[in-house]
Amino acid sequence: MSSECESCCENGECGQDRSTCGVETETLLKKRMGMIKKKYLVMSGKGGVGKSTISVNLATGLALEGLKVGLLDTDIHGPSIPTMLNLHDVTIEHTSRGIKPVETLGGNLKVISVAFFLENSEDAVIWRGPAKMGAIKQFLEDVDWGELDCLIIDSPPGTGDEPLSVVQLIEDVDGAIVITTPQQVATADVKRSITFCNQMKLPVFGVIENMSGFKCPNCDEVVHIFDQGGGKALCDEMKLPFLGKIPIDPDVVRASDKGKPYIYHHNNNAGAKVIESVVAKIVAR
Repeated sequence: MSSECESCCENGECGQDRSTCGVETETLLKKRMGMIKKKYLVMSGKGGVGKSTISVNLATGLALEGLKVGLLDTDIHGPSIPTMLNLHDVTIEHTSRGIKPVETLGGNLKVISVAFFLENSEDAVIWRGPAKMGAIKQFLEDVDWGELDCLIIDSPPGTGDEPLSVVQLIEDVDGAIVITTPQQVATADVKRSITFCNQMKLPVFGVIENMSGFKCPNCDEVVHIFDQGGGKALCDEMKLPFLGKIPIDPDVVRASDKGKPYIYHHNNNAGAKVIESVVAKIVAR
């Protein structure tokens, strides 16, 4: 392939389908990812701990700092990020440069999710591993992310196809932000995620303990519904940074259901301040 052809396809000048003009997709993938300064994988070994909620709010917080941010939803079977950002009935555009991500927050946040490609929001995605890896690869190499300061990658529970595909395809993920809830059942599963990171030589940026106690609005008593201290104990045991604990807050539920990022609309709440502190640590990098 000539340098002229490579430049043409990168810049989208000829309008020809890249799959038929000889551009090596691995080269394109590396170029796309090379335009993104930092990449973080949000993961957990346990389902229902709030990974997508935290991913949305981290990405929103970074965008509110004026950074150019991408948010990639790799939860193929349960994509919830479009709901949390009120991105319903969007139309995906295909241009000569690739798939155009959905933009929000004044263009500072670019989002891609499999949900944008479903004819019906209730459609089930029934795919085996190779199909899921193929979709994630397409999200990385065929999406015109452009130059970004940071890409937040939301993953489904566990250490299977989706996080493995991300780490193998990108190769230089800057760190994993691991989410847990306080109880032992959750932290035991989260340990497996940390083992995954160690085996894949993926740095662990830190651990967030979500759903950490509920403060009664009437008497101010804090009730530890899911026990307490599991996330901090896990970090102490495995010598990892503890990024903070986010309490149970009904405003998180209401904000997510309405598609209004919690960190933006409830920035005085204790949970929002924890997320802001994690955003500050990412910005400091």
